[in-house]
Amino acid sequence: MRPIEAPLLCFVTDRKRCGGRDLEEVVDLAVEHGAGMVQLREKDLSSSDLHDLGKRVKEAIRGRATLIVNGNVDVAVALNADGIHLPEDGISVREARQVVGANKLIGRSVHSAAGAAQAQSDGADYLIAGTIFSTASHPNQPARGVGFLHTLRRHVSLPVLAIGGVTAQNMGDIMATGASGAAVITAISEADDPGLAARELVDKMLGALAT
Repeated sequence: MRPIEAPLLCFVTDRKRCGGRDLEEVVDLAVEHGAGMVQLREKDLSSSDLHDLGKRVKEAIRGRATLIVNGNVDVAVALNADGIHLPEDGISVREARQVVGANKLIGRSVHSAAGAAQAQSDGADYLIAGTIFSTASHPNQPARGVGFLHTLRRHVSLPVLAIGGVTAQNMGDIMATGASGAAVITAISEADDPGLAARELVDKMLGALAT
């Protein structure tokens, strides 16, 4: 099992938001320039198509970053991915653990302190917390702000990644809460230069930790 170490930048995939580029190309650039985790999140695909895409993404990563599959435990196992990420309304952490085993990472999306505490109690390895800042991809979800991250740090000891409207400009505020990093979609996938965007995000993380 790869440890979750701060600072961690997670690139969450959305092949439809890559500006006409192949997802594998964007993944390669993101990982090359500092993304330490890639979460394969393509909810509209069948298990077969997700597996096929996952194989290509895994090849693009080439062991340089952690590969996590969102939601689909069977595909995560078939790909021998590094772990599974569970939506808040998905199967329980305990159920997922029975399938993937003790040596795989299990993450959980959380939107409340109670949900975070439950995920920790159930054996999750890390949390993704949101929505922190307003974002066009989830316009109906209210922004919780960095205060939510402060709240979670008081309730759980697990690594927490922020998601939702994360940019290089607000990364310092995120890291100041004690978060372990952040997860982004469009900040990388829609950037003119995904690699440069990933590097800027990581540099902001490192800078915040150094102050």
